[in-house]
Amino acid sequence: MPVPRAIIEQIKRLIPPLDGSLHKGQSGRVGVLGGALDYTGAPFFAAMSALRFGADLSHVICSPTAAGAIKSYSPDLIVHPILNESSTSDQVTPQLQSLFTRLHVLIVGPGLGREPYMQSYAKLAISLARQRGMYLVLDADALLLVGHDPSIIKGYRRAVLTPNVVEFKRLSEQVGVDPAAPANERAILLSNLLGGVTVLEKGPKDLIAVDTTGDAADLKKSQMEGADAEKEKTKETVEVDVEGGLKRCGGQGDVLSGSVGTFMAWGKCYEDGAFGDKSVPASRVPLLAAVGGSMVTREASKRAFAKMGRSLVTQDMIPELGGAFAEFFGAEARGGKL
Repeated sequence: MPVPRAIIEQIKRLIPPLDGSLHKGQSGRVGVLGGALDYTGAPFFAAMSALRFGADLSHVICSPTAAGAIKSYSPDLIVHPILNESSTSDQVTPQLQSLFTRLHVLIVGPGLGREPYMQSYAKLAISLARQRGMYLVLDADALLLVGHDPSIIKGYRRAVLTPNVVEFKRLSEQVGVDPAAPANERAILLSNLLGGVTVLEKGPKDLIAVDTTGDAADLKKSQMEGADAEKEKTKETVEVDVEGGLKRCGGQGDVLSGSVGTFMAWGKCYEDGAFGDKSVPASRVPLLAAVGGSMVTREASKRAFAKMGRSLVTQDMIPELGGAFAEFFGAEARGGKL
C-alpha cells in the first residue's frame, strides 16, 4: 500500500528551501557516533549519506584507531577521534557536550562495535543528547544497549530505532513483546513498551510504528513539556513498500541511518524556526523522518542495483540518493537549478 499522500505532504514541510535564505548549518548538522578498530566503513556510509541527502555538515565521532581511515575516505567529513580506550568518561563528557552544541541529530551505532569502552561511550552520548533534547537514531550495535537496558531510551519520543530482522527479533524478546502477536503488530507493540520511541522495522517492506498511548510515554523526558499530553497521544503504523534492490550487501542500513538522521536534522531546524510554519509538531518528526528516509533509501538501492546488478556495493548507492530523493519529493526540492 503506498504511503498516504498526507504523510508525504507533511514530510515535504521538513525539507529546507533552496532559495538562498538559509546560511551554512541551517540545512542540518549531523553527527555519527561509531567507528573503532574493525569498523570504519559504516560510520563513513552513514555520514556521507547524510551529506548526499542534503545535510550541510556531517561529523564522525570515533575512536582514534578508526579516525585515519575515515578521514582518508572523504575530506567532506569532520572527524573527531575522541573516543579513546584509555580516556575516562569524565574526560570525554565535556568534549561530547561541546560537540553536541553544534549538532541537530546524533546517529549512534554504525561501526560502534561491541568493545566495552565503545559501548560505554555510546551510552554516555545518548544520555547527554537526551539532556539537550536532540533527535537520535539508534542502529546496529547501539540496539544492544537498548536490549540490555531499555531505560537508556525509554520514553524518549525524539528517537528512531532501525533494527533489521535479527536485531528486531532479539530486541523484541529482550523488551517483552508477546511472541504470539501478529508479525505486523510487533513493531507498534515494541514502540509502546519503549514509551513511544519510533521503530523502523526493516524488511521486504519497511514498517514504521509509533505508539505513545502507554504509560511509559513521557513528554518531559522528551523535552516536550509544553505540548498537550492528550493531543500528543498517537498510535500509527506506516508501511513503506517502495521497491528496493535485490542485492543485500553490508552497509545499506548505514545509508538508511544517515538518510533518516538528515530528515531529523531538518526537523530540528524546522522546529527551531530556521524555515517553515511550525505546523508539524516535534513529536511527529521521528515518524516522518523514518518514512522519508526509508522511501529514498529503498529507491536508491533499486537504482544502484539496476546499474550494478550482482556486483553492487553500498558505495554505489550513495550517488543515487539525490535522484531517489527527487523521485518522491520533487526536483524542485532536490535543487540544482538557478
